[in-house]
Amino acid sequence: MKNRIIVTGGNGRFAKILKKENKKLNLFFFSKDKLDILNLNSIERVIKKIKPKILIHCAALSRPMNVHENNISKSIDLNIIGTANITKMCRKFNVKLIYFSTAYVYEGTKGNYNESDPVKPFNNYALSKLGGECAVSMYENSLILRIQMTEKPFKYKKAYTNVISNFLFHEDLAKILPKLLNKKGILNIGGKTQSIHSFAKKTNPLVKKIKAKKNIKFPFKQTMNLKKLNEILKKN
Repeated sequence: MKNRIIVTGGNGRFAKILKKENKKLNLFFFSKDKLDILNLNSIERVIKKIKPKILIHCAALSRPMNVHENNISKSIDLNIIGTANITKMCRKFNVKLIYFSTAYVYEGTKGNYNESDPVKPFNNYALSKLGGECAVSMYENSLILRIQMTEKPFKYKKAYTNVISNFLFHEDLAKILPKLLNKKGILNIGGKTQSIHSFAKKTNPLVKKIKAKKNIKFPFKQTMNLKKLNEILKKN
């Protein structure tokens, strides 16, 4: 029998893609009405019922970014406390935990960040995801994915020409995720190093060029070193 895998955030953007792309995995998707990450009893009931080998924690508060500035209580609850609760229950039942973090935990000033490099989030969203990382890191049977991904096709009308990143699409991660399930520690996840505009125009030819202003607080060099990821993918 295939290992059972719980996916939190079952109605989220990535979860919907994962359902389509990975029919071979034994996935059980749970939205917040069925699995409340702020309620330990709710998490425990689901784990006892499904008896999973792995839990993929996708549930999070992300967009709009300004909600993390305007409502820090909500950001703390969902991204930090909720993740800590998930970690507690995974440890209690010895369930492998895979946590979806973000590349934004890196400062974004020099680029080519390794998993072992110091982190310095540039906004509250990234701080909240790093808070989740802190809890997950305390549990040995875990994998933290620092991801840089977005929807396909690129949804915005404009894209930066002077911001370099490793963006990939949800579909790209969904395809490689099965190859990562047995890994532990921290792993950078991204695609080709390029400007956001170059990435965007491949699926949205009409996207317009725009430059991020140099005087704003923004990570202009968001790129990550993907050596560990590429080595894993070559072996599989």
